[in-house]
Amino acid sequence: MKIYKNILIVRTDRIGDVVLTTPVIHVLRENFPQARLAMLVTPATRDLVDGNPDLNKVLVDDRQGVHRGIFGFWRLVGSLQKEDFDLAIIFHTKRRTNLACFLAGISNRIGYADNKLGVLLTHKLIDTRHTGNRHESQYCLDILRAMGLTVHNIRYYIPLHKSAEEWAQRFLQDHRLDSRHLIAIHPGASDPTKQWPANRFAELMKQLRSRYASQFILIGAGNAKAAAEQIKTQLSFYVMDLTGQTTVSQLSSLLKRCRMLISNDSGPVHVADALGTPVVSIFTRNQPGINSHRWQPLGKYSRTVLTPFTGEMSFAHKKPVSLDYLELISVPQVLEEVDAIFKLC
Repeated sequence: MKIYKNILIVRTDRIGDVVLTTPVIHVLRENFPQARLAMLVTPATRDLVDGNPDLNKVLVDDRQGVHRGIFGFWRLVGSLQKEDFDLAIIFHTKRRTNLACFLAGISNRIGYADNKLGVLLTHKLIDTRHTGNRHESQYCLDILRAMGLTVHNIRYYIPLHKSAEEWAQRFLQDHRLDSRHLIAIHPGASDPTKQWPANRFAELMKQLRSRYASQFILIGAGNAKAAAEQIKTQLSFYVMDLTGQTTVSQLSSLLKRCRMLISNDSGPVHVADALGTPVVSIFTRNQPGINSHRWQPLGKYSRTVLTPFTGEMSFAHKKPVSLDYLELISVPQVLEEVDAIFKLC
């Protein structure tokens, strides 16, 4: 096994992707205890790794700010060049990341090679991730295995920040919310084909309130606001709506205090799972590469609900699907998984 002294981990996509990459950080630290480890992420995911004890530094690719446009890109390249990395492990396979690491003069660049300038990698793995034969976290670790590293003691890790912890504690106290009964609902998703209908979430919440005296908070980014409003109009009881109002760090501290998260297939699922909070994840897409086999939460108290496999469906990015299809998952199906978790813990 070759010894590296200054290693860059590259993962510049969404929240869930970054969380599922965190086991890599600890494995690298175990295999290279004296190395300097840095990670390149986006501003949206910085809180998920900043404070990780196995990292020496967190770098940010701010594509909407200082790294915007061609001049911003060269500014990013320059900042990477100054760090003098001898290895870049690129998990987010994009032209931008492959080119930036190449132009920064990082001598060893390993990752999955495809048509997104994969030719610039010095160590290439055949990219079969689209088949979804393995979990995303294992695809990440496969890169380390290809380097000849020992992979064991796999763990997810999300740091909790003091300011966010204090905010979450005050929030629960101020709104008289009890962690023993508090269920977070995430009705949004990055794609409309991943969104279980709002009326189904509302009906589920009614039954959980009746059955378990549950309290609820609605969470998610700003794109979940419309779904949250639809849910609230169908309820006769008050629900705290935090969609678009929390940082990633605050969301983490809040989810840590919840009894459970019920969510579409989206980033908060993996945040909650990494923090040990039980999760019921709803997968409206059941096709290779985008279904639960690759993206499900793996925690002991996590459950998934799937639609039947429909090979004729098209899930082109951002292309809507019919409401009839999204309603293939019933409220009793989700309720059954929630009941199973309540019986276990």
